[in-house]
Amino acid sequence: MSKLPDFEGLAMFAKVAEEGSFAAAATAMGVSVATVSRAVTRLEERLGGRLFNRTSRRLALTDYGHTLAERAAKIYADAEEVEDFVRETSSRPRGLVKLAAPFTFGARWVAPQLPEFFRTYPDISVDLHLTDVHADLIGEGFDAALRIAIMEDSSLVARHIAHVRRFVVASPAYLARYGRPQHPQDLGAHQCLTYTNRSKRDVWRFTHKSGEECAVTPTGSLRGTSVEALLPTVLAGLAVVELPEFVATQYFSDNQLEPILTDWRLPEGGLYFVTPTARARPAKVSALADFFITKLATADWSAK
Repeated sequence: MSKLPDFEGLAMFAKVAEEGSFAAAATAMGVSVATVSRAVTRLEERLGGRLFNRTSRRLALTDYGHTLAERAAKIYADAEEVEDFVRETSSRPRGLVKLAAPFTFGARWVAPQLPEFFRTYPDISVDLHLTDVHADLIGEGFDAALRIAIMEDSSLVARHIAHVRRFVVASPAYLARYGRPQHPQDLGAHQCLTYTNRSKRDVWRFTHKSGEECAVTPTGSLRGTSVEALLPTVLAGLAVVELPEFVATQYFSDNQLEPILTDWRLPEGGLYFVTPTARARPAKVSALADFFITKLATADWSAK
């Protein structure tokens, strides 16, 4: 015999005692009469005494049943109260959300939005992890992540927020000194900075507006884990780099950087809000998702 109390049996017994019949209890609980009958019989066998006197016309508690009915009813009521509390808590946005985001994107576009989020949802707190390495959402216990990627088939649930283009850029000073590449293959003669955190070898794959394709393996004097590590060298006029749209366009308006090879395009990625599953998503995660999807879908980084 299990050492755990028969909570189901106690609950069904309490409901039968309250309703005065197996059929009425079954209807109230949304189960079959047979299920209720089996549960009560199992409880009687476990406790070693009859709880009801049954006839074809009448159901009545035994003296033994009377001694148990009040306590069983309290157990049933307490369980309903706990479920109501949990249901209310899970439906109201509150609690801690563990969120991962790319380092530069998180610093420039996620963190600045958080004050408004906290004013809107004062009962939610955020554990924000900025990293350019894709976090293992399930293994590391993250509730969600903002990712910039070309999404592949995955067990994760991804909501698309916005398209993100990529540009190869250089400063006007660099182009004046070293010349402007006319074809991706010309990049072989240039200092091209690269990222160390790419899952595969850093290859720039271009597609011309005519349909021609070209792949280039960039080489240069500096590799870094983030945009922030590479930008000073590029802004100083010493190198070329590939930048995501949300960084590059901030330097176009004042002519600190300019796009090169503009007749060619790199693969376009997307910004996604990613969660381990869409089932039973807590209200706090749904609130965070809706907030950032609304804010970032209309972000003004685009170079139109």
